[in-house]
Amino acid sequence: MKKTLLLILACSLLAACATSPTGRRQLMLISPDAAIVQSKQAYLSTVSDLDKENKLLDDPKLADRVATITGRLVTEAIALYPNTANWEWSVAIIDDPETVNAWCMAGGRMAVYTGLFDKLKLTDAEFAQIMGHEISHALANHTAERMSRAMATSIGVLAIGVASDRPAATMAGGAVAAKLALELPNSRTAESEADKIGMELAVRAGYDPDAAVTLWQKMGSLGGSKPPQFLSTHPAPANREAQLAAMIPEMRKLNPTGKLARVTAIEIVRDVTP
Repeated sequence: MKKTLLLILACSLLAACATSPTGRRQLMLISPDAAIVQSKQAYLSTVSDLDKENKLLDDPKLADRVATITGRLVTEAIALYPNTANWEWSVAIIDDPETVNAWCMAGGRMAVYTGLFDKLKLTDAEFAQIMGHEISHALANHTAERMSRAMATSIGVLAIGVASDRPAATMAGGAVAAKLALELPNSRTAESEADKIGMELAVRAGYDPDAAVTLWQKMGSLGGSKPPQFLSTHPAPANREAQLAAMIPEMRKLNPTGKLARVTAIEIVRDVTP
């Protein structure tokens, strides 16, 4: 019975694979469409909570800047990935001057924190690199991939427990092993993948690729303790700078004149209507 269950679980993991835009094999236990549906629910819940806390910033000048830059990136995203034309592209600007972060869920729902602008003093091109990177996570189905890893971790822990004479004692160690084996290496790979796709989006949208390097120089100057790279889901800033700089000559060929893309209208989320 134990061997049969383990075989079924193993076959399920092997069968559920997909290919990313860069040709990388991805584990997919949940479909990208299902990830979009679940992400919408999570997004609405998150934004609703922020709205109740008066954390959704209503600054017309910043909103216009965010919408214009992000709208150009979305134009290029749709051109390269036509299936995203019907995504519900939107951005929430979160009033949190201490948080340097941005994200994009499956389906094109995004958020940016004011700490990005307060602490990094971003140029338009640097902000384009950030949002291009975050949009790329959605384009490459990284949300579905992360959800699948979480499911795979649970399945793996269950299998270890079934196969062990001491399932309760084994499950904790199995969870740690599964996290390191499944999440960390692939997550670093996904970050590098998003760097590449994101830079391409930004360049096609008309933004200078050199900003990818200056952005991470600014990130590196923020200071604070950083985890060792081998235990981090993000490449260390210095390594990331080198990888991005190496891509710039080829990327520049995609839009040698730096022509700005047209702006696709996206929603700036200012409140949540029940």
